[in-house]
Amino acid sequence: MSAPKLVLATHNQGKLRELRELLRGQVPGLDVDADVVDAGALGAPDVAETGVTFAQNALLKAHAVAQFSGALAIADDSGLAVDVLGGAPGIFSARWAGTHGDDTANLNLLLAQLSDIAPDHRGARFVCAAALASPDGSVDVVEKGTLDGTLLSEPRGEGGFGYDPILAPLGLDKSCAELTGAEKNAISHRGNAFRALLPHIIKALSQL
Repeated sequence: MSAPKLVLATHNQGKLRELRELLRGQVPGLDVDADVVDAGALGAPDVAETGVTFAQNALLKAHAVAQFSGALAIADDSGLAVDVLGGAPGIFSARWAGTHGDDTANLNLLLAQLSDIAPDHRGARFVCAAALASPDGSVDVVEKGTLDGTLLSEPRGEGGFGYDPILAPLGLDKSCAELTGAEKNAISHRGNAFRALLPHIIKALSQL
């Protein structure tokens, strides 16, 4: 395998699919299938998310993978912020029920915690910080995106991952898990953050 131009700092296959599609056709001269790999393909270790904000965690992962791979790296940290919980689960979204990455347990615990909350008070949003870093530290950029919505009382839909089945974007009568990939990417927190990061990616790749 030839040296990658860009490494996606994730082992999460759901995120990997979304990020590849967001990049596809958007960066001149970049063949997503040939030039972009994920951290797992390179054997990069998982990076401890020791930051206290989404932005800090995204940068930690991007810098670590850039240094490991010797290539430009992009990373994101994202989660769900619930109004009545003061913004929680927030950076703890992926391990809200105690085990990192147990989507079903996280989702069920959150629904139980909100079981007595009326629809008018179930506002929430997905939040994403996307970071781009270079091995030498000359590139160090973070962009953010959000997707506002309302939490449903039970999961709906088979697509997406994480909390997608219980968040209905504002103005829609579908959960994020009921949207097509293209529909979700057009409005998602991750899509918004990575679209904001695209000019930085294009500039950094042009200087290679």
